[in-house]
Amino acid sequence: MPIKSLIRSIPDYPKKGILFRDITTLIKDPVGFRLVIDNLTQRYRQEEMNFDVVVGIEARGFIIGGALAYALGKGFVPVRKPGKLPADVVSEEYQLEYGTDKIEIHVDALSSGQRVLLVDDLLATGGTALAAAALVEKVGGIVSEMAFIVNLPDIGGERRILEKGYRLYSITDFEGE
Repeated sequence: MPIKSLIRSIPDYPKKGILFRDITTLIKDPVGFRLVIDNLTQRYRQEEMNFDVVVGIEARGFIIGGALAYALGKGFVPVRKPGKLPADVVSEEYQLEYGTDKIEIHVDALSSGQRVLLVDDLLATGGTALAAAALVEKVGGIVSEMAFIVNLPDIGGERRILEKGYRLYSITDFEGE
């Protein structure tokens, strides 16, 4: 069963002109969810994939990142929307394809030099992922790689991330669709 076939497309969400790729249909399917976590686990269990902790971006990045961290025996650090973390935080504002937003991380979430696998469900403009990478670096971490279930290469996030010198991996692409 291909992972891509379990992802629902919703036109005009969250606003007119956006074709939203919804992974909730993928992760509610026990086989689909297992395929995602198994795919990422196999990739990141390799020795050359050197990182210490998984950082997941709210909210769907928590689902994938938490399960992956557990499967790999790694810790998990959340990147959250403003006002959700209880201790001292640093924040980063970024552009979305349909507006602006802000995310935060605890100032003590990572040790200096700690290597991070950054995880989210979908890569569109790259704004959220790049903001999360900036947060990781603000608190002393190093982004080893970024991992996504879905990449929308036509929107430009992949190009932006690669231009900034980051490595990325995605399970499936929706090109020109």
